[in-house]
Amino acid sequence: MSTILQIETATPVCSVAISVNGETIALKEEKAPNIHAASLTLFIDEAMKVAKLSYADLDAIAVSKGPGSYTGLRIGVSTAKGLCFALDKPLIAINTLKMMANGYLLQHPNFGGLVCPMIDARRMEVFTAVFDHYLNEVEHTHAKIVDDKSFSMELQNNYVAFVGDGAEKCAAVIDDPNAHFHLENFNSASSMSNLAFAAYQAKIFEDVAYFEPFYLKDFVLTTPKKKV
Repeated sequence: MSTILQIETATPVCSVAISVNGETIALKEEKAPNIHAASLTLFIDEAMKVAKLSYADLDAIAVSKGPGSYTGLRIGVSTAKGLCFALDKPLIAINTLKMMANGYLLQHPNFGGLVCPMIDARRMEVFTAVFDHYLNEVEHTHAKIVDDKSFSMELQNNYVAFVGDGAEKCAAVIDDPNAHFHLENFNSASSMSNLAFAAYQAKIFEDVAYFEPFYLKDFVLTTPKKKV
C-alpha cells in the first residue's frame, strides 16, 4: 500500500490531499489570495487527521512543481522538501498543467478531444500546454500570449477543452465552435493522486537537496505606480 501526501500551491488555490494507491482519501483546499504561507501546514495537519494517519505512515510527498505563481511554488516546494528531509521520504514532482488536464479527464472520462490547461500569467499571457485524451503531451509547456488566432491549428479538427484560471480571460478572444471553456477548479491536489501513485511505482523521485520549482519564467520584481 502506498500512502502519499500531495501539495498544490501553484495558483491561488491552496490544496492538500492524501491518497492511498492512487485514490484520494482526504482533501483540504481553499481558493483565496495569498493564503499559502499561513494555511498550508494547517491544511496538511487537517488532512492527516481526516485520513487518521501519522506522518510516519506516509510513503512519499508529492508536490505540484509548476509552472505557476513564483511565491506559491516556493512555499509548496519548500514545505514538501522540509517534510521529505524530516521524515526521510522520497519527493515526487508533478507538472501543474498535466495535473490540471488530468483533473479534467477524470471528471470527463468519455472525452475524446484535446485538453488545454491555462494558468493566468497576467495581461493576455498564460502558462499552457496541450494534452490529448490519453494525457500525452501534444504541445509542450510554455508561456503564450493569447490572441484571436491562438490554437487555430488545434481547433481545426478537434474539440478543445480550455481549463484553468487563464481560460476565463481567453474565452473573450478565442471564438471557435470547437473551443469550450471550463472554469471549475482543476488545481486540486486530488487531481494528482493517480499521477503521484504511478510515479511512486516507477520510482520517479527528485533529488530533495537540489530540486527547484519549474517557474518557466524568471521572477520579475515590480513596484506599484505612484499615485498622482
